[in-house]
Amino acid sequence: MNAGLAPILIALLFASCFGLLAYAIGQAVREAMQTYSGTYAQDLSRQYEDLFLFIPARRIVHLARLAAVALFLLLFFSFGDVGSSSGAFSGALFGGAGAVAALFAPRIALRVLRERRARRFNLQLVDALINMSGALRAGFSILQAFETVVKQGQNPIAQEFGLFLQQIRVGVRFDEALRHMEERVGSDDLILMNQSIEVARLTGGNLTEVFEKIAATIRERMRIEQRIRSLTSQQRLQALVVGAMPVLLMFAMTLIDPKMMMPFFASRAGVMLLALVAMLEVLGALLIRKIMAIRV
Repeated sequence: MNAGLAPILIALLFASCFGLLAYAIGQAVREAMQTYSGTYAQDLSRQYEDLFLFIPARRIVHLARLAAVALFLLLFFSFGDVGSSSGAFSGALFGGAGAVAALFAPRIALRVLRERRARRFNLQLVDALINMSGALRAGFSILQAFETVVKQGQNPIAQEFGLFLQQIRVGVRFDEALRHMEERVGSDDLILMNQSIEVARLTGGNLTEVFEKIAATIRERMRIEQRIRSLTSQQRLQALVVGAMPVLLMFAMTLIDPKMMMPFFASRAGVMLLALVAMLEVLGALLIRKIMAIRV
């Protein structure tokens, strides 16, 4: 073999290897995005519909992709350096992490909205139980008692009770419609109410007294939870400040003296150290959240 052809063959071999690797990565990313645009987005859209937020799956995909591209570019040019391979790798690493986080942001937003909606539902459930108890004392049926809550128009409880009555009208069984409402709301207080209704319907119990006792129990539990939140507010604020301090310090130092920080972000040791810090931050946040999660 000619000695001059050896470097060319080696270069072609390396180019073909990198080309095949890039093709495999591209195919994997393409399949992942197809799954995200299909099953994942459709499932998210259905879960948003449970919150009476009718967002098409295509709109969720478009917004998530736009946020992912914007966050990738922002982090890439903030922590990367196009002039060096290590800097480009660092920027791609931070940008890729930000893009993945942006793609999963709709799921996080869904969890936050569901928790806020469940809290509002529980607050309104106390007054709804009192009103339903009064309606039953006045001679109304259990379905008419639900209608009195719907007529008040306080969302989200009016929306959930209204959907429950619609399912009853189209032929869904009473216990099955209650179970569907439990799955949508995800409230322990609602489960307690539904179980009480089922027991009273089977045994002939007095629902008026049951509703009043459940309302008193829920009100007392909320008072205890509010007391716990007040006692732990200082500790939660301290945990937030301590957890955010390394991140804020990193951004501040990057803005003040980027020439000093860019070599750190471009080095392998710096990237490994940042990954370790991120892992410890996440573990610390999960541990603190577990400690603070006191169930009553």
